[in-house]
Amino acid sequence: MVRHPPIGTGGSVVRAAMRRTPSLTALTRRERRLVGALYTPRAIQRWLRNVRYNREHGGETLRTFRGVVRDGTAHCLEGCLAAATLLDQHGHPPLVLHLASQDGLEHILALFRHRGRWGAIGRSRDEGLHGRAPVYPSLLALAQSYMVPYVDGSGRVVGWAVTDLDALLPRTDWRLAPTNAWSVDRALLRLRHRRLHMSERRYRTWLRRYLAYRAAVPAATPGEWRRFYGDEARWWW
Repeated sequence: MVRHPPIGTGGSVVRAAMRRTPSLTALTRRERRLVGALYTPRAIQRWLRNVRYNREHGGETLRTFRGVVRDGTAHCLEGCLAAATLLDQHGHPPLVLHLASQDGLEHILALFRHRGRWGAIGRSRDEGLHGRAPVYPSLLALAQSYMVPYVDGSGRVVGWAVTDLDALLPRTDWRLAPTNAWSVDRALLRLRHRRLHMSERRYRTWLRRYLAYRAAVPAATPGEWRRFYGDEARWWW
């Protein structure tokens, strides 16, 4: 096991943790193939986008990477655990960004850093809540990039937190457990969040724009949503 040094987040420090990275021999053949093929954050994001979104029609689930690979489906938290596991296999600490919303519909993304800049990998039903290219100088700046696409009639980001999954979950196999990892969700809900402020004027402006566009184009494609958001979508993955 390898201990990470503390990682600065622009005013805060993520607690160091002992890595529990599984050896390749602990992975199934299919999992090993994915690790070998998905060796960059961008490749992991492309793969995750192609994983069927889990709408939990058969009941709530919380799959690990193993469950996502086995079942071929993932919601945002399951996708985050899968991405964090893949990043971990390639030397990235298992850091995640947790976003709190006024409507209680939270979002979570796997973090990585490239040449001193932060990026993210995620899975979502909404085009603007997937990953980000590594262009952000701080985690605060990265979190702020999700404020506008979160506005959808009920959503509004109000807080953010960063944690190391190994530090947060020292007794949970969040990577390869074959069953639902409910303790992950419970631990994330206990995180202390920093306030993320969006002015009322900016929120109302984007809310009006979003509702008008959704009414005019109810079946907008991902490309159409990107055009709608314009410069806001510049670094979306």
